[in-house]
Amino acid sequence: MAEEPAEPTAMEKARARAPWLDHVMRAGTRYTDKHGDHYAAAITYFSVLALVPILMVAFAIAGFILRGQPALLEQIQAGIAEQVPGTLGDTINDVIKQAISQAGAVGAFGLVGALYSGIGWMSNLREALSEQWAQPPDAPNVVKKTLFDLLALLGLGLALILSFAVSAAGSAFGALLLDLVGLGDQGWARFLLGLFGVLLGLLANWLVFLWVIARLPRAPVAARSAVKAAVIGAIGFEVLKQVMQIYLSSVTKSAAGVAFGPIIGLMVFAFFTSRFILFITAWAATAAENEQDEPVDVPAPAVIRPELVVHKRPSPAAAAGLVGAGAVTVLGGILGVRAFRPRR
Repeated sequence: MAEEPAEPTAMEKARARAPWLDHVMRAGTRYTDKHGDHYAAAITYFSVLALVPILMVAFAIAGFILRGQPALLEQIQAGIAEQVPGTLGDTINDVIKQAISQAGAVGAFGLVGALYSGIGWMSNLREALSEQWAQPPDAPNVVKKTLFDLLALLGLGLALILSFAVSAAGSAFGALLLDLVGLGDQGWARFLLGLFGVLLGLLANWLVFLWVIARLPRAPVAARSAVKAAVIGAIGFEVLKQVMQIYLSSVTKSAAGVAFGPIIGLMVFAFFTSRFILFITAWAATAAENEQDEPVDVPAPAVIRPELVVHKRPSPAAAAGLVGAGAVTVLGGILGVRAFRPRR
């Protein structure tokens, strides 16, 4: 008697009724199967590692600026001596002087470190995105791979700069336009300007996510799904930024929070942002137009190997027994033949 098919579970019924839920579940399965959390941890590591050389470059730039602004340098040193009196203030001022005098060396080491950590960050990000798209792993030439990762890093940096520039320029132009038409002091006008700034920021985020999802994987992908996923990514990233701002405002109210809160917040923000980017990529990769049957490996040809069994030699005792049995058999045969011969 044939067994009746099992009753579908509540989740299976819900997924059959709601295609969007089925899509989210498929994306979650893809994210898990393709080691999303492991790649996110690697991306976070290189993100934090890149913070030190970036700060070195920033200090070098500040050193070059302060070197040409002695009045500003004296003002900063006076402020430090006032806020941190005693030997500690003098030590901080000495460190600032050394940083200014060695700005070139600090900047050079910072650039080298930033280049190394940036290429490592980009390499892990591209490998993670390619994995979410289920692209077969390849082993390109190391020099070629490093060059492509460097170009991708520069391209992503340019995209980020353009997105922030578009957002900032739009807000500044909107405020200037309100002042020109005499609506700068109107509450509703400022509200609309703020709403316009948010929409412009979402547009900038969308452009960045579109670049990341569709252009950073090592093989070309369908742009249609990336466009849809970039919309969700732009909105989600804006939410993550707002949560990060709330967190920083809450932890910087104490001395310990000022010292350790931003670093911890940066690590958490980088980790959740990496996971979010990879999940959105998995969502784009599991869209209906991208669903493909995974290739099945062709089995290797059958190899027939004849098995030759070699028995061990008998022990001396067994050999003696076999010889004795053979001798008895032969002797018995001879005696039997003589017994049946006719007598003369």
